Amino acid sequence: MSDQLSISAEPRERAGKGASRALRREGRVPAVIYGDKKEAVAIHVEAKALNKLLGTGHFMNSLVQVEVNGEKTRTLPKDVAFDPVTDRPLHVDFFRLAKGAKVQVNIPVVFINEEASPGLKRGGVMNVVRHELDLMCDADHIPDQIEIDVTGLEIGDSIHISSITLPQGAESAITDRDFTIAGVTAPSALKSADDEAEASEEASEEAEAEAEEGDSED
Repeated sequence: MSDQLSISAEPRERAGKGASRALRREGRVPAVIYGDKKEAVAIHVEAKALNKLLGTGHFMNSLVQVEVNGEKTRTLPKDVAFDPVTDRPLHVDFFRLAKGAKVQVNIPVVFINEEASPGLKRGGVMNVVRHELDLMCDADHIPDQIEIDVTGLEIGDSIHISSITLPQGAESAITDRDFTIAGVTAPSALKSADDEAEASEEASEEAEAEAEEGDSED
């Protein structure tokens, strides 16, 4: 599980675009804490501190303790708005977590034991359909990543969500289908060779059929 992150914040006394622009000029980022059937709290955080958390690479999948005037609130980041030109953060939404809450998060997948896949050893290519899994997890047990063992996979084999053992307390948020996560496909060179062999075989069969027809006519 990702380590819990923390950030200090201050109450936001004024709302509106003008007030938000003024905060950004001062090196602050407007934000809001909402959820758990409680009133939303408008806050602002230090841009440098926020950028440090964003730089961890798992900010959106981590619990973040937000401290406002000495009071700590356990949250999960739900959205970060970025400037389309400078890419600096403009606003953050923090979702307040209730005790024992389940949260929906996107967790990256990592493939292991690729050297034990006959298909990959033959030159096959791992075709990744989903680089992340949409999961429902216990808020206190959000995994960093989901490891998928590809031992024994041949060319043409695929991995579906039903074949994955998820961590305790986690389940797929997509329940209406057994979706594909990845598969081992033939490399272009092998495909070309197979296509040529198939075309040659078809040509031979056609030639044999034509010869048989000629013999029957004689």
